[in-house]
Amino acid sequence: MKLKILLFLSLLFLMFSTKIYAQKKESSSVNTDERKSTKATNVSILKKEFIIDGLNDISHKVWLYLPPNYDKSKEKYPVIYMHDAQNLFDDVTSFVGEWGIDETLNELYKNTGKNFIIVGVENGGEKRIEEYTPWKHEKHGGGKGDIYINFLTNELKPFIDKNYRTKSEANQTAIIGSSLGGLISFYGGLKHPEVFGKIGALSTSFWFSDKVQIFAKENGNQKNTKLFLLVGEKEGDSMVPDTKNMEKLLLETGFPKENIKTKIVTEGKHSESFWKAEFLEVITFLYNL
Repeated sequence: MKLKILLFLSLLFLMFSTKIYAQKKESSSVNTDERKSTKATNVSILKKEFIIDGLNDISHKVWLYLPPNYDKSKEKYPVIYMHDAQNLFDDVTSFVGEWGIDETLNELYKNTGKNFIIVGVENGGEKRIEEYTPWKHEKHGGGKGDIYINFLTNELKPFIDKNYRTKSEANQTAIIGSSLGGLISFYGGLKHPEVFGKIGALSTSFWFSDKVQIFAKENGNQKNTKLFLLVGEKEGDSMVPDTKNMEKLLLETGFPKENIKTKIVTEGKHSESFWKAEFLEVITFLYNL
């Protein structure tokens, strides 16, 4: 009798376990489908990773977008350096949605024949603040952005120029980012105009340090640099005034009026979807497309 009861209980357990396994498998399958990669076939991640000396011990991955006709041509291409690479091309790795850089540029090539190389450096996760800020904040810390910019100018750009067909001149090279990525782009472009002749500072965190104003006064008299400032009215109380004030300050230092464009978007929010929608206009101005 006991044997029959044990067999009966074992059978019930087996049936229950099989059902749970099937449900888990089905759930896992759904989640996998939801996280399907969205990056284009002409986007890759370099085999070489970079540990930035003096910054932190994180091995930074670098994403690379090559033009659709790269393998079939001998052309050289302008290069755009960007940050937060996890958010640029792929929903799988993005924080809250991707910029769709690859889709935008593939469509641009299809319609106009214009081409770019995009080099995106992954942020260091919890170390992102220190990587993208040139000055320390009393509450948020940071302040190692100069090391990061030196890495871009002295190590990564030479590596890219050596291994890919690039137009390496400053007037063919841009640095673009958003939020703190906008701050480090602004800083890097003004500090190294001989490297980055074009700057896209989107939703820039000018609030992070008052030292950015001193820096702009000392480095804002750039005759050949082009700058696109983007901000949304729904990003926070200080974002629009900070951006307007920065434009005014730069113009007062001698930055050519025709080389700077400030766009304020009424419904603009601090999000990847906002920057995705505006990216084409940013590069259109910077590169006179």
